[in-house]
Amino acid sequence: MFRDRTLLGLNLAVFLIMLGVGMIVPLLPQKIINLEGAGAPVGYLASFFALSYIVLQVPVGNLSDRLGFKVFLAGGYLVCGLAGLLFYFADSAALIFLGRLIQGAGEAPLWALAPALLAIRYPLARGRVMGVYNAVMHLGLTAGPLLGVALAGIWTGNQAFLFFAGVCLAGALVILLCVDNVRAGEPAGDSARQPKMRPADILALAANRETLASLVGITLYGAGYGIFLTVLPAYLISFKGFGTAQVGVFFALFYAAVSLSQLTGFLSDRYGRRVFMIAGLAAAAVGLGMFPALGQPWISVILAVAGLGLGVFYLSSLAYLNEVVPDNLKGTISGAYFLFWGAGMFFGPALVGKLGELSGPSAGFYLFALLLLLEALLLAAGGRNKPVPCAPKYSG
Repeated sequence: MFRDRTLLGLNLAVFLIMLGVGMIVPLLPQKIINLEGAGAPVGYLASFFALSYIVLQVPVGNLSDRLGFKVFLAGGYLVCGLAGLLFYFADSAALIFLGRLIQGAGEAPLWALAPALLAIRYPLARGRVMGVYNAVMHLGLTAGPLLGVALAGIWTGNQAFLFFAGVCLAGALVILLCVDNVRAGEPAGDSARQPKMRPADILALAANRETLASLVGITLYGAGYGIFLTVLPAYLISFKGFGTAQVGVFFALFYAAVSLSQLTGFLSDRYGRRVFMIAGLAAAAVGLGMFPALGQPWISVILAVAGLGLGVFYLSSLAYLNEVVPDNLKGTISGAYFLFWGAGMFFGPALVGKLGELSGPSAGFYLFALLLLLEALLLAAGGRNKPVPCAPKYSG
């Protein structure tokens, strides 16, 4: 299986692009601040990315069912390359926000279509190959900021954007040369296809109190992820004296913590999802509520704990939602996840950044930490923690 050209191509391509993403994401808040000043609306970096990412999920998925995944995957890499060129030449905040809109459109197939392709091609080892893909993706995200720190004395930030454009082009070539054009229904049959998401199905799911509580938590997770990528590094630069190298280390620790959190999956199988959902939210709340009062190196440590908490909540909540809905709604719940996650990423960072402008730079983080704690209490009050009955072991 792991000698398969398609699997190797998908993993190599995603590592290349995420290496570039990990390198440029720490630079974008600084570039906005340089252009607009310390009060720049950096939260919109996440909002513009989320907007195109959400809008394109369903149409790209439907088209790939009919035409195959390959052309949309390769196109996503090329679109991201265009965003990198725009970042390189951008001389205004508006162009950077436009670049993020384009980047969101390009990354939508990478996050959604590649796992779907792997699920269809490897129906008896879906979890294994999708886990490898996610691990390689986060390995690239972790290595990118560290590579940026290592090269900081050799080139300027703008050269990093050209590097990003280059690895996007390389990723597109890898997809075109190595990946087979799998369509939904090949080779596993039509059962590999998931039902299309309908608004009425989302409303029906939200009518259940426990499911709604989890979806609210996923919205907060999306907001927290966006805050870590935009508002938080801007705060560290403007009010904690972080330089480019320190911001790069912060991002590397965050991505590494999210990657490490994925190891808790087998523990939630044994001890129940809810306890890990609650613990993850609590850890994120503690980290985001404490860090403004701290100095280095404790800021980076406590924020890594917060990132670990967000990752733990993500994994346990996604598994929980897939367990509480019937088989005919598995596709719908996945669509609902992306919808609520994207809504949080769209609104959360912008609102936290705006609150910081109106009530003090740390106010938004304190309020968001309080919301995370309230969500944890809501989940704790919702019912008993139930382990997964007779969780099957992977036999290899």
